[in-house]
Amino acid sequence: MFGINKIIPADTNYPFMDYRKIFIISSLILILSSVLLLSFKGLNLGIDFKGGTLIEISTKNSDIAELRRILSPNFNDVSLQEFGNSETIIIRLQNETNVESIETVNQVKNLINDKVSEFRRSEFVGPTVSSELLWKGLQAISFALLAILTYIWLRFDWQFGFGAVVALSHDVLFTLGVLSLFNIDFSLSSIAAILTICGYSLNDSVVIYDRIRENLRKYKKLELSELFNVSINNTLSRTIITSLTTLIALFSLYIFGGEVIKPFAFAMIIGVIIGTYSSIYIAVPTLLIFKFRPQEEDNKLI
Repeated sequence: MFGINKIIPADTNYPFMDYRKIFIISSLILILSSVLLLSFKGLNLGIDFKGGTLIEISTKNSDIAELRRILSPNFNDVSLQEFGNSETIIIRLQNETNVESIETVNQVKNLINDKVSEFRRSEFVGPTVSSELLWKGLQAISFALLAILTYIWLRFDWQFGFGAVVALSHDVLFTLGVLSLFNIDFSLSSIAAILTICGYSLNDSVVIYDRIRENLRKYKKLELSELFNVSINNTLSRTIITSLTTLIALFSLYIFGGEVIKPFAFAMIIGVIIGTYSSIYIAVPTLLIFKFRPQEEDNKLI
């Protein structure tokens, strides 16, 4: 019978820690790039966070530039974006009072009625609600990171908690940077994706940390970098199989799930890939900063 071990050997012996400096430097460059993108370009905030009116239309033979030229003189802030294909366009706008008004939607319909074949839907989110949602979303991510630090600290030791939070911060910043780079719509579902990514990355890190803890007792005289290599190789087949099966489901969602689910699926795909990477090349090498010895940890972790 054809087994999974023929694809992913169970007894690998890859020297992961030998290349840690290269990957850490690469990660620092990528995270710095993400921070710069978020600082200067920012996220493409959806209607959940930005507030205003959202109208989805199906056009006849008009393009975004023509519709923007018609709408811009009448509204303070107009944003137009293709949604799935060139004929479907999402219009985001704010009127002078920024309050819900059927007149706003009617005004848009009157201005571009001859350019539109169908007005599919309209939504409104007030500025107070949108700013509160954004703040609550950031709070959720911050509290999740704090809870994770506390859990790992109690479950293992503070060095492991620090490494896990560094890896999670790395994953969150990188994912946000990619969303900013590709101008992906950032909404409440994106917050859900970020929190899910935190959980996925933590799960990977904890599996490796648990094996490290076992090996600290088993190989008391082995150098830490070599012990980390052994621990990562011990869990490698599990890590790869979990990541591949998750990615298959996510790519199915991205391809067949429709336009509404695409931003969530895209964020999750990036998060799973970078989370798998960080659990090996960020969470584990961070432990070497503290230079604890296996003999010392053996007494602490019993």
